[in-house]
Amino acid sequence: MNDRYDAGYGGGPYELVGYDEFGQPVYRQVPPPGQSPQHSPQQDEYGSYDPYGGQPHGQAQAQAHTQGYQQEYGQAYGQGYEQGYGYDPYATGQQTSPVVSSYDTGQQQPVSSYDTGRQQTQAAEHTAYIPQQAGPAPSSAPPEAEAQGEPDYRTEQFAFVEEQPEDSEDVIDWLKFTENRTERREEAKRRARGRVVALVVVLALVAVGGVGYLWYDGKLPGSSSDSTAGTTTAAGAQKRDVIVVHLHNTKGSGTATALLVNNTTTKQGTTVLLPNSLALTDENGTATTLAKSVDDDGSSGTRDELDTVLGTDIEGTWRLDTPYLNNLVELVGSIDIDTNADVPDPEAKRKGEAPLVRKGKEQTLSGKMAVAYATYRASGESQNAQLQRFGQVMQGVLRKLSSDTQAATTTVQTLAQILDPSLTDKDLGAFLAKLADRAKEGEFKTALLPVQTDGRLSTQAGDSVVKDVLGGAARSPEKGAAVEVGIRNATADKDATEQARVVLLNGGYTFVDGGTADVAQAVSQVTYADAAKKEDAAEVAKTLGLPTSSVKKGKAAPNADVSVVLGQDYKASD
Repeated sequence: MNDRYDAGYGGGPYELVGYDEFGQPVYRQVPPPGQSPQHSPQQDEYGSYDPYGGQPHGQAQAQAHTQGYQQEYGQAYGQGYEQGYGYDPYATGQQTSPVVSSYDTGQQQPVSSYDTGRQQTQAAEHTAYIPQQAGPAPSSAPPEAEAQGEPDYRTEQFAFVEEQPEDSEDVIDWLKFTENRTERREEAKRRARGRVVALVVVLALVAVGGVGYLWYDGKLPGSSSDSTAGTTTAAGAQKRDVIVVHLHNTKGSGTATALLVNNTTTKQGTTVLLPNSLALTDENGTATTLAKSVDDDGSSGTRDELDTVLGTDIEGTWRLDTPYLNNLVELVGSIDIDTNADVPDPEAKRKGEAPLVRKGKEQTLSGKMAVAYATYRASGESQNAQLQRFGQVMQGVLRKLSSDTQAATTTVQTLAQILDPSLTDKDLGAFLAKLADRAKEGEFKTALLPVQTDGRLSTQAGDSVVKDVLGGAARSPEKGAAVEVGIRNATADKDATEQARVVLLNGGYTFVDGGTADVAQAVSQVTYADAAKKEDAAEVAKTLGLPTSSVKKGKAAPNADVSVVLGQDYKASD
């Protein structure tokens, strides 16, 4: 126990001599060299040190205090201490509270140092002889523990540190902050997940809507408008706008007829080509053909007859003479189509000149070239071949025509045609603009109406064109309403049969193909088996341009009322 404490006072340093019964350190002043200490601490019967050498405990302690501090603060301090008042070392002129020794447990019986309150605090502040240096705690362990050198701790040596309220509040605030931050992070994650889910749902809806629109518009592979017409909406329930156009060749002979159809339900445009041999019934109930009806019955009569046969509702008639077709192609700036034949120039001075229209892909045609191609019919070709070329020209015109209603109407007005009363220039312009839009989008096609040799509609026509495209029902004239004429070709000219067929059909007769003779015959013959058909046979000869002398009673073909063998004297009319 050689620890020393140098208080810095004039009296010299202090040294630690032990601990009292309360565990407090006991010091004594170290005497100068050569001078013995006034007294030495002694142990009492409890093993505690008495640093005052057997003097009364309180008095000895007081004297030690007085001697220790008088050297630094003078006599006044000692006097004040003896009187029981603390000395003010800062010269404030005030006396402190009485000092009560924490070691005076003897005769004076001072107040215990463990009493609480202000006096204990002030006494602790002014008991300067006890430095704030911790020492070993008195041992309370069993003797055998002390003999082994193990530390001994007593209950009074421990102090409980009370947690400061402000520290607790800081910890609580920190916990709340971290908890709130965690909750905010979780909430942000939940919102982010919600946004992702919402985005996925929106994208899915957009994708489904887009696919549905493309499917409805017929733009998905395998879902074209014409293929979905019978599945999405019944063919008869679809909305269609239909007009009939008649091409009149003013420099030759003959006409070509087509129906322009705009299906507003399926967004599909179609040109339906009608053969001139199509059998019709006029307003008097007499059998006739399309070609004859156009020449004899006029636009309104032909339109009504077509509605009867096809079950359609044609809204108007557009008569397009070849000069107007020429001007129309020039107004749209020429057309580009795939031609299937070389077409000679009708105005050529000599044979062998270069063709006006050449066969090939993507041929650019001017107005004159378009008219020549639309009316061309090569030797040996049927009227249907020429009809299909007319359809190509019409589709080429629609691809170049403006899709704007006002612009299309201006083009129609520029033609300066005298239109049929059933169709005004504004109506025609608006209708053509819609078809032009279909043609530009690739939603336009051309279909030929199939008819049999007698001009009646076939079953194929009823299913593929009349029902699906036109949304109508085939109603051909009853068989037997017209005289059936069988034609056998013995002229050695393969075109003679077709020419005779057209002439007969235009005359209102029913054509029956009798084939081709193996050997040519110089003179034509017209025969009938039933005497009641004699007048009919004479009319047939007249229609074909044969003399009445060629008409004889004889054997007729089984499926015909009148039979005709065309000889080399037969001259086909233009």
